[in-house]
Formats: sequence, C-alpha cells, structure tokens
Amino acid sequence: MLRIAVPNKGSLSGPASEMLHEAGYQQRRDSKELVIVDPANEVEFFYLRPRDIAIYVASGRLDIGITGRDLLVDSGAEAEEILALGFARSTFRYATRPGTASDVKDLAGRTIATSYEGIVAGHLADQGIDAAVVHLDGAVETSVELGVADVIADVVETGTSLRNAGLEVIGEPIMHSEAVVIQARSSRDAARSGTEDQPKVEQFLRRLQGVLVARTYVMMDYDCRAEHLEQAVALTPGLESPTVSPLHNEGWVAVRAMVPAKGAQRIMDDLYALGARAILTTAIHACRL
Repeated sequence: MLRIAVPNKGSLSGPASEMLHEAGYQQRRDSKELVIVDPANEVEFFYLRPRDIAIYVASGRLDIGITGRDLLVDSGAEAEEILALGFARSTFRYATRPGTASDVKDLAGRTIATSYEGIVAGHLADQGIDAAVVHLDGAVETSVELGVADVIADVVETGTSLRNAGLEVIGEPIMHSEAVVIQARSSRDAARSGTEDQPKVEQFLRRLQGVLVARTYVMMDYDCRAEHLEQAVALTPGLESPTVSPLHNEGWVAVRAMVPAKGAQRIMDDLYALGARAILTTAIHACRL
C-alpha cells in the first residue's frame, strides 16, 4: 500500500486535499484525523506538519509527500522534488530598512532573521557572503525594529506587511516556491536504475498531472462552415488535432478541441468573427495525455 504524506494545516492543506480528491483519492472529513486509508486505491494518507513531511519521506517511512519547495530545501532532507503542483506559490526574498543595503553583496557582516535558516544559510554560502543568521518562528518583520537583526529573509507575496514594518525588498529573489510532490532520493535513484518497480507512484503522478492539465484547458465545441474550417482549426488546433464531424446541414461541420482556459474567451470571439456558431466551453475534470 502506498504511504503518502499530506499537509495537515496551513496554506498547503486545503488545496492539496482538493487536488487529491479531484484525482480520485479519498480524503479526510474531519481535520482531527491524522491517518486515513483509501482501500480502493491502495493508498494510506498521513496528515503531518508541512515542515516535517520532507524528513519523514527522506527516512523512507513514507513513500512520497506533498509539501512546499521552500520547506523541502530548508529541511536539508535527502528528498527531491518530482512534480510541481502549481498552487501555494510564493517568493522568498531579503528585506531591510531603506538605505541599509541595496544588493545581496551588502549583507556581508549583517545579522539576518528568518524562519528558514536552511534556505538562507545555503543561499549565503552560494553567494560567498559571511553573515550571521538568527532563527525566529514567524513575525520576523519586527526583528529589525527590535534590533535583533539588520535584515530579514521571508516569504513575500504582496509586500504589504513589509511596507507596514518600514522595510523594502533588496536584490533578486532567493527562490520561488510552490507545492511539490517529493520522494526520497534513494527511492528515486532506485527507480531510475530500474532496480525498483513503483507502479503506484507513477499512477499517482499521472493522476495529479491529469488534474493539472484539466485545470489548464477547457473543451471547446462549435459549428462552422466547411470553407472556414482551416482558419477555425488554426485557432483551435487541439493537442494532436481537433475532432471534426459533418453536420446534417450540408456545408457545416462540428468541431471539438481542447484549448487553453486562459485564452478561451478570446478564441471564442475570433471564432464568432469567423462565422462559427453554437460555441460552447466545458470544464475538464480529469484527463490522461
């Protein structure tokens, strides 16, 4: 039975459970449940603190897990990312009072407060910068005002909390994070060398990839004149090619194709201008490509 770690709370928890549900897996109904078994899919889910998931997976006690890229890197665990999931995106950056520093190189000799000591220490080492790192659990913005640190390193979304604390970001982002599926490096290496078969893991990844594609595309159906078909297909090429069927009315065809959801409205406008009618879009709940 496949053993999978899922975030039990925080910004990762809800979207992760929603994606797993869309992929056909049973999920917990009570937030107090720590372990549930999905016998139909031969999977056991363990709901753990997001920060701990990489450690459990790296130990080999759990087969795979869902956590944040930032938490994976910060843990230093012997696990690696095998699939990006596209939600809980964030940017990790340095920030300080205006005039203190303008570039990462200016951090030499400074004290940096962060909840992600592993990420910051690794980044400073890569940049060849000698600076002190102070670990704090949350609300690192106040550390500058209280004189605990000169600089902070934290997740930045809108930057509002930084501005409210009188801070500004400096330099390029340390990293871009999002939710990811992880696996122990030893397990992944064994699978790559062909010494270990992991069909359930591959099936799990295919299901999640199907959800990702389904969220990115919509199915578009429309009718158009046969003489306009070539132009219409240029607008809706589909993945391999669209499905085209003759209609009862001579000279008309029905077309069906997957199109990017982001540009669907523009495509509908262009098709209508071309003379297409009965243009419909429908959501795709799951797929395999």
